[in-house]
Amino acid sequence: MTNTAGQARTAPSGAPIPLRFTDYRVPDPGIRSLFDLEARWESWLQVEAALARAQAKLGILPAEAAEAITAKSTLAALDIPAIHRGIAATSHPLMALITELSQTTGEEHGGWVHWGATTQNITQTGDLLQIKKAHLILLDQLEKTLAAAAHLARRGASAVMAGRTHSQQAVPITFGFKVAVWIDELLRHHERLRQLESRMFNAMAGGAVGSFASLGNDGPEVQQLLAQDLGLGSMRIPSRGIADQFAEYVAVLALLAATGGRIAGEIYTLMRPEIGEVREASPQGTVGSSTMPHKQNPQLSQDCTTISAQIRSLLPQAMEAMLHDQEVNGANTAMMDDALSRAIILSGDLLARLTLILTGLEIDENRMRTNLEITHGLVSSEAVMLSLGHAIGRQHAHDVVYDSAQEAIRTHRQFGEVLGANPTVSAHLTQLEIEGLLDPLNHVGLCQDIALEAAVRADSIGMLIH
Repeated sequence: MTNTAGQARTAPSGAPIPLRFTDYRVPDPGIRSLFDLEARWESWLQVEAALARAQAKLGILPAEAAEAITAKSTLAALDIPAIHRGIAATSHPLMALITELSQTTGEEHGGWVHWGATTQNITQTGDLLQIKKAHLILLDQLEKTLAAAAHLARRGASAVMAGRTHSQQAVPITFGFKVAVWIDELLRHHERLRQLESRMFNAMAGGAVGSFASLGNDGPEVQQLLAQDLGLGSMRIPSRGIADQFAEYVAVLALLAATGGRIAGEIYTLMRPEIGEVREASPQGTVGSSTMPHKQNPQLSQDCTTISAQIRSLLPQAMEAMLHDQEVNGANTAMMDDALSRAIILSGDLLARLTLILTGLEIDENRMRTNLEITHGLVSSEAVMLSLGHAIGRQHAHDVVYDSAQEAIRTHRQFGEVLGANPTVSAHLTQLEIEGLLDPLNHVGLCQDIALEAAVRADSIGMLIH
């Protein structure tokens, strides 16, 4: 990690992001550095160079000028302190960079720098180059999360536990089935991220308002050539006020964050000592409390809960940022830049933690079985009802089993004992049959098959991509 204790990291907007103490044991995804100011400047310079090359191909400017501009379009060739001073003097995000590039390119060719472009053409397209890099990291992270989930689904495929609805025991499931549900959601988020690529990663070079007024009939082809050079698509209408694609990206990350928060929340609950069915792996020496030496807290799950909420809170901001008035409003652009960059950085932090949690999660099958026995057989009431229903009808069977369940709860007796004493039940089911129906192992349906099938689907994503 590059951070040191007590420091704060900086988001693209300049607002501090507090250091999480767990950062020291969580791998850095490598996304945050993509949004450092100088990293963004490098991408903006790439766009300036690609713009010059595209215009040279069409004869708008001399080929020698494009070569000269390209040769100097790197921070290594520029005076960085001069750029900072220029920003302070001009109060403009790009003008100082353009000026320094022009001067460094030289008098003969420097006048062609930034020809026919406006600031947002360069900054938005350049930032998309950084976001595309981050996007590939996020996809790779998500595939690693899915791989960890696949392994966990296989490990827990036959681990019988209580399924819970409304926080109450419902019917038996396997832990692998629970993980399969997580996998199913994560796979759809992966699909969404791939589907939006064609809408998201497009160069913009339409000039001041997107009408190609500065380049005329050559404008669309300049934009197309620039886009091809940079490995991007080309905006059909390069309006600076179009932002739905960015809001969509934040929305998909918010969906992913909701699933991540849900997974973390379930693990957090299942780690409670009163339940104790799973446990986050904790490195040797991890301390849960400065005053309670026994504590082992679900630190990474708590992180995920926090980060998930932070990402989801950015979606209203992204929606608001779409509401440009007229052809563009810089306030809305800045609002979207902030929401988008933060959502991407935080998503990397979330996935890094999810992968760690799922990879090292400890499953306690004995505790799962113990918790199933808490209800003295009630968790399998549906199995009894359905079996009895073949003889007396489902609704009548429901009433009979319901009455027996309430008596068992009221008298603190074993459910099987109460059922056996019910003349309607005993007329159709032997005590041995009742005991078989009340065995949770006999009422998990297709949980194991579902878990194993989901694991195969999760593994296939990585194989398809790589």
